[in-house]
Amino acid sequence: MRDRRVKHITLIVSAALAMAACASTPAPAPAVAPKPEARSYLVSDNASADVDAALARARQSGKRVLLVMGANWCSDSRALAGWLATDRFAELIERKYELVFVNIGMPRSGDGHNLGIARRFGLPELPGLPNVLVLTSDGVLVNPTTATSWRNAESRTGDAIYDELATLADQPV
Repeated sequence: MRDRRVKHITLIVSAALAMAACASTPAPAPAVAPKPEARSYLVSDNASADVDAALARARQSGKRVLLVMGANWCSDSRALAGWLATDRFAELIERKYELVFVNIGMPRSGDGHNLGIARRFGLPELPGLPNVLVLTSDGVLVNPTTATSWRNAESRTGDAIYDELATLADQPV
């Protein structure tokens, strides 16, 4: 009888331990859709001329210029470029913007490129990257307070980026 009781207690304890082990196993994390990524920051022979051409197209089309200053080594820059390359963003850009990417290299390490373009539009320095300058066809910076605030582009949602760009497309200067 004692052996039976010991087996019974052992079985109850084993079952309790097994249930406790199952209860402490974390549930699998929900699947997260991967964020798009693109390497759109090519080195141009004359980035200023590329910006001038976008401004000229904007004057012809009545659109604004979406000037994205970043670099391919930067994950935030690649993430933003990836979102801009999606069909959803392509439709917004087609309707509202002339898009131009400018490679700015590594400004903090002394290997910055094309930084004079930002100064041209009223930004004396670029504290990080990417930077998103929305310009009227006359070259007036629409978003001076937010142009350099995109250093967290990789952690932003597509909806948040889309909403901000849609708002800036029609924002009065």
